[in-house]
Amino acid sequence: MMLRSSLIRLASLVVGLLITTLGQTAPALPDVDWPLHGNTAGETRYAPLATIDRGNVERLGLAWHFRFDRPRGVQATPIMVDGTLYVSGPWGVVYALDARTGSLRWQHDPLVPPAKAAISCCDVVNRGVAVEDGKVFVGTIDGRLQALDATSGALLWETLTVDPEQPYTITGAPRTAAGLVMIGNGGAEFGVRGYISAYDMTTGRLKWRFHTVPGDPQAAADGQISDRPLKQLAQPTWTGEWWIQGGGGTVWDSMAWDPQLDLFYFGVGNGSPHDRDLRSPQGGDNLFLSSIIAVRPQTGEYVWHYQTTPGDSWDYTATQHIVLTELEINGNARKVLLQAPKNGFFYVLDRATGELLSAENYVPTSWASHIDLQTGRPVELPGARYPAGQPALVTPSQIGGHNWQPMAFSPKTGLVYIPAQESTGLLMKAADFRHEPGRWNTGIQDHPMPTDAATLAQARDGFRGHLLAWDPVRQRAAWRTEQPGLWNGGVLATGGQLVFQGQGGGGLHAYDAETGVRLWQSDTWLDVLGGPITYALDGEQYIAAAAGFGSSLHLSASLSLPRQGMPVPGGVFVWKLDGKQALPAPQSRPAVPALPAIEASNEEIQRGGELYTRYCMVCHGAAAVAGAAIPDLRYSPYIQSGELFSLPLLEGILQQRGMPSFARTLDAASAEMIRSYVIHSTATARRQGVE
Repeated sequence: MMLRSSLIRLASLVVGLLITTLGQTAPALPDVDWPLHGNTAGETRYAPLATIDRGNVERLGLAWHFRFDRPRGVQATPIMVDGTLYVSGPWGVVYALDARTGSLRWQHDPLVPPAKAAISCCDVVNRGVAVEDGKVFVGTIDGRLQALDATSGALLWETLTVDPEQPYTITGAPRTAAGLVMIGNGGAEFGVRGYISAYDMTTGRLKWRFHTVPGDPQAAADGQISDRPLKQLAQPTWTGEWWIQGGGGTVWDSMAWDPQLDLFYFGVGNGSPHDRDLRSPQGGDNLFLSSIIAVRPQTGEYVWHYQTTPGDSWDYTATQHIVLTELEINGNARKVLLQAPKNGFFYVLDRATGELLSAENYVPTSWASHIDLQTGRPVELPGARYPAGQPALVTPSQIGGHNWQPMAFSPKTGLVYIPAQESTGLLMKAADFRHEPGRWNTGIQDHPMPTDAATLAQARDGFRGHLLAWDPVRQRAAWRTEQPGLWNGGVLATGGQLVFQGQGGGGLHAYDAETGVRLWQSDTWLDVLGGPITYALDGEQYIAAAAGFGSSLHLSASLSLPRQGMPVPGGVFVWKLDGKQALPAPQSRPAVPALPAIEASNEEIQRGGELYTRYCMVCHGAAAVAGAAIPDLRYSPYIQSGELFSLPLLEGILQQRGMPSFARTLDAASAEMIRSYVIHSTATARRQGVE
């Protein structure tokens, strides 16, 4: 009996020691936020969290799902701070959600006038908020910057950042630096002059503004910090009367901050119009279009710039994701800035000086053979600038080798993970171009999308997307993974040696960060285009992403993409290990209505296609195939008669829903030709089984 008691006590002691030891070597995972747009000020979109790794990622299941209360496009990166997940939806509506359960804590609607949708390049999307000092900052489609109380959602202050008489919009996420909140704007397709502004985080008072394009040389200076670099550096690179159509150069997305170097970086967009021959007839580099600019965050004082595409004529913006990190180059540790802009070349710059360290093409490029490392300039190929009357096939297309969807950098692998695309665009100068207020004014000829099955299949084959793992030191691909569709989503890299990426066509996927092998996928049926994030609460790691239909590709090239036939609200999806919630079911298509007869000649249908492409395609999709964020005209009751069709188009009965009147541009005969084209395109697609 004594021996038995001794053995029991010994066993208890061993168990106790084991429990104590395990408790000491495996402490609970601390709570970890995702506090900034790119997680860090350097925008790496990397998190060291490793509870979810290559060995267990297949156990990921849905923890919760939140559905937005309105449709339209979703492109936001969520922010998670102190147990609350903040995310913006269509129209800049902000939702504060319990990060553990998904329950709604508060919601803020900025009440944007619906008519502003007509001057939004690529749907009424919003790429996210900034959270700092107990405030949530968000930009609105109509150009306001708002500060909300992070606990209650109450409006603390707002300021109008743009001239409301001009076609400016805001779709990008604000960034915070040095006690200020920075915001840019969009609108270059319509004809504006770009700039970035910095506001006091507490009061909303403007601290500085940096214009990216010079104004009228005969007019007074702006009285802003950009006056000197514009006069000394930019103005000599412009010719003609560029200021009449704005010039472009909007700062609509990427920014990053280096607090050690005291530098704030932002990317600048394309020209307005796109064709340099229209905006600057005698040529010139047109600074600071398609450039990266470094300034002092407190004052906006210019420090350096690097122009990726001098004299841009291809819509090759430099507003793509900027990443700050350190690399060993030629045996030396360098503080670098990384960017893969739309022009197809991957740039490594010294971020203290702007010196070009290396540049290689990460996708095929037909407009330039290489970047001259001595001059920093691309070596253009003959014919790339599409001379008058001569169309040119250009690679990458205006969609770019990489668009706004964020990339990620992993310090573990030393690789940059790029949502890359390969596409070719047909560029040709617009015949008899004239500037139309409130309309697209790119100077590029519009081409109606064909509707026959063979041509469509060929067009789809010309658009390829892939996740590219790029070695920024060796400037070469480490691996690439073919994707099922073109429009790749944003990327997240984690300490678990995983890369998460969403995809157009639906779903979030996880890949081995070293090999590119796909290890897991979750079919959300909604597109995950913005950046996924990860965070930890109560010892559990979560993966979160906003999802929904809507992007520039959905709106203008939707024949290449899955669609639902009706507007579909997006939402937020959050996964964790062994999550048990069922994924929501896809929304079914509506019944296909009978098509009315039309009495239009082939010439009238062709003209209707040209008018549709010019005025309607940007919202309702190529060949009248919508991308599930905006009503699909093939299912619309308004196409049943010419009288009905003219009600929204000419009489403006749907202006409160974002559909403007075109009465100043189109007449009844033009409206009927557009209706005939929509019906003809729909009938052709049905006969060939394209739908």
